[in-house]
Amino acid sequence: MLLQYVTVLQGTLAPALLIMALNVTLTVGEGRDKPISRYWRLIGFIVGFAGAVVFAALRATAVINQRTFINYPTLWCCVILDIAAFIIILCARTITRNRHEHPRRLDIANLIAALAIAATTFRALPDVILKLTIFVEPGDPVFTSDMLLRALGFLLGAATAIVTALIFRTMRSTTPHWSFILAALLQVVLLFAVHFTDLAQILQSKRIVSFPSDMFLLLVWCINHQRAMAIAMPMVFLIPAIASIVKGFTTATTGDNEAVVRAHVAFGRRAKAAGAWSLVAIIGVTVALTYGVAQTQKVVTLSPPEQYALKDGVATITFDQVSDGHLHRFKYKAKDGTVMRFIIIKKNGGAYGIGLDACENCGDAGYYEKDGKIICKKCDVAINLATIGFKGGCNPIPFDYQVKPGKIIIQTSVLDALSAHFQ
Repeated sequence: MLLQYVTVLQGTLAPALLIMALNVTLTVGEGRDKPISRYWRLIGFIVGFAGAVVFAALRATAVINQRTFINYPTLWCCVILDIAAFIIILCARTITRNRHEHPRRLDIANLIAALAIAATTFRALPDVILKLTIFVEPGDPVFTSDMLLRALGFLLGAATAIVTALIFRTMRSTTPHWSFILAALLQVVLLFAVHFTDLAQILQSKRIVSFPSDMFLLLVWCINHQRAMAIAMPMVFLIPAIASIVKGFTTATTGDNEAVVRAHVAFGRRAKAAGAWSLVAIIGVTVALTYGVAQTQKVVTLSPPEQYALKDGVATITFDQVSDGHLHRFKYKAKDGTVMRFIIIKKNGGAYGIGLDACENCGDAGYYEKDGKIICKKCDVAINLATIGFKGGCNPIPFDYQVKPGKIIIQTSVLDALSAHFQ
């Protein structure tokens, strides 16, 4: 449950905060006076969400096994639209102030906001949606207490992100305008940093760009601190939260008549409440993404690779080495220099389950054995032994091999062709 909760929370927090920030800064008018283009932001989210569902489904069914093919252009769009969203928020007051005289400016702003929301949602949600595929462990009944806990963790993670954004939204009228705009701008800067880091990582790995040593060290730092950047996104709203509380305490409680006095007192209460609840939300999210993640990421050490015969492009593993019913891990260095791992385990029926020590959903995190079960290190899901050697879900990626008397034969050319899964 905790793993589902923190994973979904971290995945949904960025798009939730971006949608909230853009909605607050670009929402104008009352009733029929509201522009039609305001609906474009909602359409942007729907399009991004639908695209994320399709992409997640294609990944889960192994139709797409090279995520870079989709991620590379998506990240370019995200980076460009993050810059555009920054400009939109920075100029939001100018855009909305004279919107009747220049309606096209607001329409263009809403269009850019819709595209930014769509791109960020499409980028963030596939990994979240894939968590839906691991509610039920292979071979287990559909309705179990573990399944219900995983589902509850998923729902609570999404709900926490949405509620946090809604709480921050309450400060739109209680905090000084500059403080909310500053927080929104900083949140977009952090989102840009996350997207640019992922893009730069692809550019570096594919040798499209060679970064200078200082830039490379900065890239490594950003990669190692992406969770810290995710935590910083809600923390920047400390600025309007504190400003709202201060404004609540400093609001005058005098006026020309009792109605004005009551209005001032009510505003002060709202300002203090909005700031206080925002502080609670910030603390809650920070604790969840620090302590909660730390609890779910206790290091599981993979067993060391075992020796095997490798000669003339043929890997040979004897039955005696892998017939004890336990997980056996092997290492191979592909022709392109990639270090790969593959696993072998004897299944209950006497057949051998053989595949890469990686899956389509979780990448090359690997598998480990615990209490007689084979468990994915990243998502903590137990793999049904009977399905090892078949495509789909969180199963090890299968590959061709031969079984001969007393031994298993693997052509290294088969492994060479799959090296991308470990890059």
